[in-house]
Amino acid sequence: MSDTQLISELPVLLERDLFLRSLIRELAGVLEEVVGYTEAAGYISLVGKNIGAWINNVYKKELGVSQLTLQQVADVLVDLKARIQGDFSITELSDSKIVFNNTVCPFVDKVLDRPSMCMMTSNVFGHIASQNLGYAKVAIEKSIARGDGCCQVVVYLTSTAESEAAEGREYFRVD
Repeated sequence: MSDTQLISELPVLLERDLFLRSLIRELAGVLEEVVGYTEAAGYISLVGKNIGAWINNVYKKELGVSQLTLQQVADVLVDLKARIQGDFSITELSDSKIVFNNTVCPFVDKVLDRPSMCMMTSNVFGHIASQNLGYAKVAIEKSIARGDGCCQVVVYLTSTAESEAAEGREYFRVD
């Protein structure tokens, strides 16, 4: 047996998904250390916006619609997270907000102590909601990344006293 064969048979826990999650974790960590949390979150937000636009277009195309309804937006956000192995569920749905709970981050343990990575969720949710419903403010009230053990994400769809008081990022439809 050659050395190459022996190496390839080692029980090394390395595959594409783990590699990519680790890569994103390290990228977020380096950004947080070099430019600070706020700037790191900004860079990740730009990526999230682009991913949100892509996902929004994919779902609208597959549904054969030019714009998603409120219920479709909520269902799409849960479905996209399920497809990337998150465990989001809707706990409240109204014309003014959608509240999501999550018990499993798609980045699994790679998100721990990397709260800037939550900007992916904020921007994907915010982009899809605002492009279809006109406006969104996304507040991440709890996050696995910050050590809360779960995530609670509120997507406000209108400006109310409650949404004004919430810390979050606002998103607007771009026509």
